[in-house]
Amino acid sequence: YKEAVLELNASDERGIDVVRNRIKGFAQKKVTLPAGRHKLVILDEADSMTPGAQQALRRTMEIYSTTTRFAFACNQSNKIIEPLQSRCAILRYSRLTDGQVVKRLSQICEAEKVEFSEDGIAALVFSAEGDMRQAINNLQSTWAGFGFVSGDNVFRVVDSPHPIKVQAMIKACWEGKVDPALDILNELWNLGYSSHDIISTMFRVTKTIQTLTEHAKLEFIKEIGFTHMRILDGVGTLLQLSGCVAKLCKINMKPELFLPN
Repeated sequence: YKEAVLELNASDERGIDVVRNRIKGFAQKKVTLPAGRHKLVILDEADSMTPGAQQALRRTMEIYSTTTRFAFACNQSNKIIEPLQSRCAILRYSRLTDGQVVKRLSQICEAEKVEFSEDGIAALVFSAEGDMRQAINNLQSTWAGFGFVSGDNVFRVVDSPHPIKVQAMIKACWEGKVDPALDILNELWNLGYSSHDIISTMFRVTKTIQTLTEHAKLEFIKEIGFTHMRILDGVGTLLQLSGCVAKLCKINMKPELFLPN
């Protein structure tokens, strides 16, 4: 295995020189392997490689394709140049399901004697969004900081708006109660949460509220999406968020309320 596999991750130097020397040297090396087996170059987090290094790697892949196979792992495939992508069989993996994350976190808590509550595990799952590494990091940080994994403790560690508060704001919008909804928004803003954190949590919470009709969810998510787009364009002000909340409140109001007298 050691002779036939070269693994480079993000902590290794992976510029043009490494591609030209280390990777090319490995590809040229003769190794006795069983019939049908090839040497393997594994490049983890390949999206952090410079375009120049990727271009240099392209020619190496062509020349040594009969003896060496290349495996790239990345989070953003758009950062891999097209010539490399065209030479690869692309496999896309979906995020882990909530059930898979809960199962693994429960196993870790049991093995490490970590005290937790059900809402604590639910908070870890919510904040991780299918990322097991993030879930485990948050679990470890919460346990180290508080000695007990509860929902409130988890959200203190991850420093994101509590979904219960955001849910109350969304429900107030659905009921057309603009003042209570804006009060909750102002409270979250004054706690120091960024506009991106607030709008992202609004999106994730809206998808999970069972009392909203399908049409309402679609309309709410559409307005939240437009606001998120403006925030990403650099307009992350309280005014933008307040405008979003006002539009959400208007969705379920009777149209005649807005007619001139």
